[in-house]
Formats: sequence, C-alpha cells, structure tokens
Amino acid sequence: MAEIAPFKAIRPIRDKVHLVATRPYYSYKKNVLQAKLQDNPYTFLRIINPEFNNPIKTKANSDERFNLVSERYQDFIDRGILIQDEKPHLYLYRQTKGNKSCTGIIGGASVTEYLNGDIKKHEATLTSREEIFTNYLDIVGYNAEPVLISYKGNDKINDLIRGLSEARPEYEFSTTDLIKHELWVLEDADSIAIQKHFKEINCTYIADGHHRSASSVRLHENKKNTYPNSAHFLSYFVEEEQLQIIEFNRLIKSLNGISKNKFIEQLKEIGSVQSLKEASKPHQANHIHFYFEEDWYAVSINPELIDDKDPVKKLDSSILTELILNPILGIKDLKTSDQVDFLPGIFSVDEFQQYGIKNNYPLGFVLYPASIDQIKLVADCGLNMPPKSTWVEPKLRSGLTIYNIKE
Repeated sequence: MAEIAPFKAIRPIRDKVHLVATRPYYSYKKNVLQAKLQDNPYTFLRIINPEFNNPIKTKANSDERFNLVSERYQDFIDRGILIQDEKPHLYLYRQTKGNKSCTGIIGGASVTEYLNGDIKKHEATLTSREEIFTNYLDIVGYNAEPVLISYKGNDKINDLIRGLSEARPEYEFSTTDLIKHELWVLEDADSIAIQKHFKEINCTYIADGHHRSASSVRLHENKKNTYPNSAHFLSYFVEEEQLQIIEFNRLIKSLNGISKNKFIEQLKEIGSVQSLKEASKPHQANHIHFYFEEDWYAVSINPELIDDKDPVKKLDSSILTELILNPILGIKDLKTSDQVDFLPGIFSVDEFQQYGIKNNYPLGFVLYPASIDQIKLVADCGLNMPPKSTWVEPKLRSGLTIYNIKE
C-alpha cells in the first residue's frame, strides 16, 4: 500500500511562477548562476543564495548561512511572491520537451513507509551530506525540491490523470531549457480518488533524491514531536514507464603510465576490441565504447566474466570498474578518486569527447544505460548501485510547490 498525502503547498503567485521556479542551483555554471541572480529579482535562487547583494558573509553549510536562507524565504512570503494554499491538495504536474512528456502527482511520501522498506532505495547516502541537509531542513523549515519516486503503471491512476489534465492548469509556462511546465491543483474528491488507487500499489522506488529523502527521514526521527508535518516529505510520484534512465559516462585523467597500444592489448584479455570509424554510443548492455585521445573504440565484454547472478555486478557501470578501471588503470574507489569525472549521457558523444579533451581527460568511457528493471532489482535485493550509475529525468524545478515542515 502506497501513501500519498495532500499538503498545503507554498507556491508562487500565478503571474510570477515562471520567474520564481528554478533548476537546482548546483546545475548552473557559476557565470550563469550569477547572471540569473543579477537579472531576476524573483528567482528562487535568491533564497538559496542569500549572500547575493548582502554585505553579510557566512560560511557554507553553517547555521548562519541557513538562517539567512530562512530570512530570504520569509521575505518572499511577506512580499506576496509566495503564497500558501488554504487547505491540503495533491498537485498534478506535467513536463513536456519536444515530443516527450512526463505527468505525475506531487504529494507527501510517508516516512513510515520509507522506514518499513516500502519505499525502496538503490543508492547509498553519505552521512555527512545527510547531516548537513537535515540541519538545513531544521533551520529553514521547508523542502522546495521534490524527491522523484516511481511506481508500477496503474490503469486506474492513468485514467484519472488523463481526465484531470484536460482541465485548464493553474500554471502553464515554458523555460529557457525548452521545457513546458503545467500544474493543476486537485480538488478534494480527485485527491481522494488518487489516494484510493495508490493504496493498490505494493511499493514504490526512489528514482532520484536519495539524500533528500534520507535527510527528511532523519529530521522526522529527531523532531517528530516538534514537527508533526515531518511525517511526510515532498515527492513527485511518476509511473516508471515515463522515466528516462540515462547513463553516466566516465572521464579518466590518469592513464596509470599505460600507452594506447598496451591498454588495447589488456582490453583484449577481457573481450573483443574493435576500432570505430566515428564516435557512437553502445547499442546493448556489456558493450562499452571509449575514446582514447582522438580515436574511438568498442569493447564487448566476454560473457563468462560477468556475474549474472548478482544484480549489481552485472551492471555495465560495475563491469567497467571491476574489469578496467581498477585492475588496468588503478582506480579503486570512484567516490574518492580525483582521476575520474562523470558526465551524464544527455550530452552527445562528440560533446563528451570535446569536454574531455578540453579538460585534459585523454580517455573517456560511454556506457549503455541501466534499465528500470535492473534498478528495481537492485533495490528489491536491498543493494546499492555504484556511484553515478544513472541520470534520471525528469529533473524537477525548485520552488514550484514548497512543503512546510514546521506546520
């Protein structure tokens, strides 16, 4: 049984929503971030970057910095840029880019279900990051970026969503990344119907936002008597078939003293290697494409070297680490190595290589993306995928619907 809780969202007034809602701040290059802060007085980025145009300077991730964030947030409320719905709702939200769209429900996910294992995870979290974000939530008192949660397709939910999305949305706007955003505020009867059908779902899966969810759960365990609203955390529930699972590719700085010819010879011990006429992505699992300086190659891994019984070890991201990065290039821990960089597969292979060469990465590996079934199997087994295994879309806007923890 999956719970999805209505809540009283704090959200931008209609005529400014396109100016307020923003991509997560970490997704902006420094110069672009500064331009956004400078040119748009309504951007949510001004809340989470409170030192902009502020003579008070504070240490990153400090209580002082988080208090400034809270002050900026309250200022947006006081000026009527952000308003709160008078009663709890579920919210229907759709993103469209080109001919692809994703429609789901924004609501509260249950901390109890998370702790009971009914909301399943596939990624390990860092305690240090959890602690920082838990403290952030405790001080600012809100969550503005939903956790992305997937569920198995349900015809009754699909029919409801299809009918509800025919009405005129509360918000309808486009952003400079060519994405159209639509949001509907659901009436009580529609929210109840959605909740009823979600109870038919056995379990859900975190697709993106493992640290956000873990920190929200940690806050609830620490402050459940102080913040009753912390029993749920802001989430966007999407049918798993609508998710885009994209690979994270690897860029290598150090060749461990190995020449190109020697590297190719060592690869031939684990699979067949062929030269490629042009840059391309692999078309099936267990095939890895890579550039070495200017040239492109493909390696097909010998099946007998792949542990099909282990859902983690048979992932291409694991195969690359266990058979190539570790034994040949001496890279043992992706989380701590300064010899590896990661670039999501949203970039073309030509852009990938150009970025690598420009930034002194002579070697780069392009992987075949994991499937949603592979990810679910890892989660069902209580295991974790390797770091930076997947880039999941949609990526959600911050500040579109804000969850008040301290209510």
